[in-house]
Amino acid sequence: MKSVSDLSIIAYPHPALRVQAKLIKRVDTRLEEVVKRMFELMYEHKGVGLAATQVGLPLQLFVMNPSGRADEGEQTVLINPVLSKPRGSEVAEEGCLSLPNIHGNVTRAKTIHVSAFTIEGREIDRDFTQYEARIVQHETDHLQGRLFIDRLIDREVAKVQDELDTLATNFHSRQRLGQIGDDASLLAELSQWESEYC
Repeated sequence: MKSVSDLSIIAYPHPALRVQAKLIKRVDTRLEEVVKRMFELMYEHKGVGLAATQVGLPLQLFVMNPSGRADEGEQTVLINPVLSKPRGSEVAEEGCLSLPNIHGNVTRAKTIHVSAFTIEGREIDRDFTQYEARIVQHETDHLQGRLFIDRLIDREVAKVQDELDTLATNFHSRQRLGQIGDDASLLAELSQWESEYC
């Protein structure tokens, strides 16, 4: 099993990005280290949210900080999030750390209700609005194997198709060179984490 310090952000079309993450049934110091590492990676890559599937872990967990800076804003960890009661809608541009340099307009609810747990086991039951609501919806999509490009209208998809093809070509080249495993071995790594935490 990969060590926590070796976790890194995986890029499209890594198969773990299409995995349905599993419910987390236990939290230990190792999972706390995972959360710490995810925040480090998120800030390093100038993101505002990062889902466990984006570091190759099939766990229902994501971290966020709307400020995108370690020294400001509120750090939030959400485990086993369930979204409900969407209200209103707005279109805004989104990007993704697993899809570098790709952006597109996505329609999201303006307000969303979230039930989840913190890393300390505290229950969260609250509404998120505006930018925070968008981050929560984007990251929860990741936990369901869905990427923001799946929500783009056809016209927008056509605009980013060349970039998507380039990412896919780079990924498959690295597989052919043996720098990363084939899809089957990459997915096999996930089952170890599932057996430990789900």
